[in-house]
Amino acid sequence: MLIAILKTLFDRDLAKLQQEIEAYQTEEFLWRTAPGISNPAGNLCLHLLGNLNTYIGAALGHSGYIRHRDLEFSARDIPRAELLAGIAATRRVVEAALTPLQDDQLATEYPLVVFEAPTSLGYMLMHLTTHLAYHLGQINYHRRLLDSHLSED
Repeated sequence: MLIAILKTLFDRDLAKLQQEIEAYQTEEFLWRTAPGISNPAGNLCLHLLGNLNTYIGAALGHSGYIRHRDLEFSARDIPRAELLAGIAATRRVVEAALTPLQDDQLATEYPLVVFEAPTSLGYMLMHLTTHLAYHLGQINYHRRLLDSHLSED
């Protein structure tokens, strides 16, 4: 049952990520920051895609994905359509990697050491859902902040 819940949460929040990226009034704002904000929405989106494709797609689904984490934060001006295609592809990767899992596997050791010590699969998947939600909230706030400034101009 927990695997089914996690699949639902990942799909829900990736769908919301797609909606947020689509909702920016101007594509340029995906790559703009405001005072006190270090990462624009475009980079946060790339970071989420890299994170999920690494820790779910490659580690669990054996997708062969190779992460370029530095580019997640340094790339700029990637077209919105490309970000949206990446989100759609990541939704499919996450679904494919999680579908064969069973709840009794959640107590097993996650195949990569990501933190200071090995963790369980369940811990890692919960961490990844909260990481996605955290950055999704940042993107939502970023969009509303910048879009409100656009409408004031």
